[in-house]
Amino acid sequence: MLQLITPPLNQPLTYSRHVMVWIKSGNGLIEVDFQTFSDFEDRIIFLSPGQRIKFVFGTFEVALLEFPDGFVKQSKDYRVLFKHLISLGYIEFTEAQQQTFKTLLSDSPSKVLDISTHQWYWQNPFQAEKEEYTIIFDLKEVIDAHFKENWSVEQFVTNIDQEYFELHRLVKNRLGLTIKHLAQRKLLVESQRDIAFTDKPIQEVAYDMGFRDPAYFHRFFKAWTHLTPKGFREQFGSHPSDTFIQDLLLLIQQHHPTQRATSFYADKLFMSIKTLSRKVKDKLNMTVGDLIRVEVIQSAKRHLQNMTVKETAFLLGFEEANHFSAFFKKYTGITPSQYQSKKYNS
Repeated sequence: MLQLITPPLNQPLTYSRHVMVWIKSGNGLIEVDFQTFSDFEDRIIFLSPGQRIKFVFGTFEVALLEFPDGFVKQSKDYRVLFKHLISLGYIEFTEAQQQTFKTLLSDSPSKVLDISTHQWYWQNPFQAEKEEYTIIFDLKEVIDAHFKENWSVEQFVTNIDQEYFELHRLVKNRLGLTIKHLAQRKLLVESQRDIAFTDKPIQEVAYDMGFRDPAYFHRFFKAWTHLTPKGFREQFGSHPSDTFIQDLLLLIQQHHPTQRATSFYADKLFMSIKTLSRKVKDKLNMTVGDLIRVEVIQSAKRHLQNMTVKETAFLLGFEEANHFSAFFKKYTGITPSQYQSKKYNS
């Protein structure tokens, strides 16, 4: 049954079942698997049991659909939605498609997953053939089952009965990662979860993740995150009372049409540019410039609903409309005019 919620801010939410998260409206930042996302308009996100989502800042109207235990295992095709490879698992819908999708929510969960899977394959995020996806997700299942066992790449490949060099080439060409890196990313995310959401000693986390030497675990973790496990636990354990990010984002919301320099926001927060940049990078894995661009794009999308491209450009501080159009296309992949057409004429 579809559940409508207004999610609490800066508090991780987790579910014991596979869940569909439909962000029906809103703006701000969300965090999944310790990565921050800002562009979720018209997207539906799929989370596996135990995965956490955090609505860092903003206002959101969210619809949730939890699937019955074991239901997702009925079809191997469903795994493309829930087994994230290198980015957040989601599908995109235009407004017209969403209207059709709403009618399915009153039917069986299988219809929801069937049309979602069909949409995912149609989007084809990694530009692969369906048979190639089958092989890649077979590999992902082996990695998910054995990532703590310190297997070699050859062992992962042997367990899905594929020729080593062909599989290595397929993963590299489609995902942009090696098989080793795919396994290491899984190991990293699970290590981050244990460090952030349990009170286990770091040494115990290291052993649980298959490391015989905690010192090597420290080196592995820092190489990926630029933080020690202890430093990650301290910085990720920010309480809702830590208002640094909220204060910064409020300033950006207020001043982004006229102020795009990091130095302006550093001065407002009584920090050096270096300190501000480091804190934002540590907490969000984004730059201050990224946050400003996100806010400019979100403002542009709101204004384009009832303004011309030229009016929107000048309101956001662009001297020329063509400069705004080039900026918008660079970060969204479409022009402002194409966005207006896609949004309202689908």
